[in-house]
Amino acid sequence: MSTPLPVVLAGARGHGRWHLHNIHRLARQGLVELAGVCELRPLDAHELDGFGSPLQSPDLGALLDATGAAVAVVCTPIDTHTELALTAARRGTHILLEKPPAPSYAEFRRMADGVREAGTVCQIGFQSLGSHALPAIARLVADGAIGRLVGIGAAGAWARDEAYFRRSPWAGRRRIGDTDVVDGVLTNPLAHAVATALALDGSTHAEDITDIELELARANEIEADDTSCVRITTTRSTSVTVAVTLCAEEPGEPYVLVHGSHGRITFWYKQDRVLVQRAGHGPVESVHGRTDLLENLVHHLGRGDELLVPPERTGAFMRLVEAVRTAPEPRALPAGAWRTEPGDARPRRVVKGIDGLIAASADTLTLFSELGAHWAIPDEVTSP
Repeated sequence: MSTPLPVVLAGARGHGRWHLHNIHRLARQGLVELAGVCELRPLDAHELDGFGSPLQSPDLGALLDATGAAVAVVCTPIDTHTELALTAARRGTHILLEKPPAPSYAEFRRMADGVREAGTVCQIGFQSLGSHALPAIARLVADGAIGRLVGIGAAGAWARDEAYFRRSPWAGRRRIGDTDVVDGVLTNPLAHAVATALALDGSTHAEDITDIELELARANEIEADDTSCVRITTTRSTSVTVAVTLCAEEPGEPYVLVHGSHGRITFWYKQDRVLVQRAGHGPVESVHGRTDLLENLVHHLGRGDELLVPPERTGAFMRLVEAVRTAPEPRALPAGAWRTEPGDARPRRVVKGIDGLIAASADTLTLFSELGAHWAIPDEVTSP
C-alpha cells in the first residue's frame, strides 16, 4: 500500500482492546491508520495513547461519513453485527467482523448477501483460520501421513468466574426480549474450536453439513450454555465432535484432534502448535506462523491476496449457531454435578469430572451422554 488505509474501530473496549493494539501494530508498519472510534462512551487520552486524536462518535454511519474510512472493524455485541456490517457496506466500506458473525442463520444471510450486493469485502474474525498450520495439516492428511481420515474431535476446557457472565447486558444470554444473542460456549468463547475443526475437514460452507447433534448444559445461573458438546456430520461423512466448557477443573489450551487410521494430529490452535503421532515414527512437533486477518484484508484490497475468511467460509459454523439458537433451553446441571471455587474476581463454578469428559470426547468422537454423564441429555434441534 502506498498510503495507510483509514480504519474505524467499532467497539474498542473489552475484546476491542485487542483490535486497538493490532491496529497500532499495523499502523507502525504503515498499512493502516486509526481514523475513528465508535463507542458509546468516548475513549480517553490514555486509551488512545499513540493514536493522536481520531474522530469519535457513537454513530458508526456518521463516523464513516466523516472519516471516509476504507475499513470498519466491528467488535460489538453479537446482536448488532448484521446492522453495523450493513451500515458500513452501504457506504462502500470494507469490514472485519468479529465472530460469531451473527446470532442466527437468517441474520447471517442478510449480512452476507447485503455485503455482496454492496460490492464490498467482509472478513470474519476467526483468527485461528489464519494459522499456517491449517494448510500444513491438510497436506499431511492428503499425503496419507496418518492413514485414512477417521474423524475430528475438538476440546476446550476454560474457566470463567461469575464476573465474566456479568461483563455486559448480553453476556450469557440466549436472547434479550425478541432479539437473539446466542452467547453460549460453543457459539462465542470457544467458537474457534468449532470453526477450526470444520476447516480441518474442509467443511466450512453451509451446504457441507448434513446433521447436528447437540447436548447443551449450564452450571452457572445464565440463559446460555457453558458446558456443551456437539457432533456434526459432514457431506464427507466425517464426524466432527466438539466438547467445551467454561467450568473446567484445570483450565488448559484448547485443541483439535485429527484421527487417522494409522495415527493422529493434535493442533493447539491458539499456539499454532502441531503434534504428529503415527505408526512407525516418533512424534514430531512443529510451530507455525499466522497471517493476521486485518493485515490479510488490507493486502487483499491492495494487492489481491486471497481473503482468508469470507462469510461463505463460516456458513457451516453458522449452521451450528442456528442449531444452538433453536435448541431447547440448556439443561441446568444438578447441584451435585458442580462445586464452587475461588475465581479471579468472583467465585466460579466447576463441573465435576468435566476435564476428563472433554478429553474423552475428543479422543473417541462421542458425546457426553455416550460417555456416561448422567446429566447429559441429547437435544432435538432444527437447522436450515
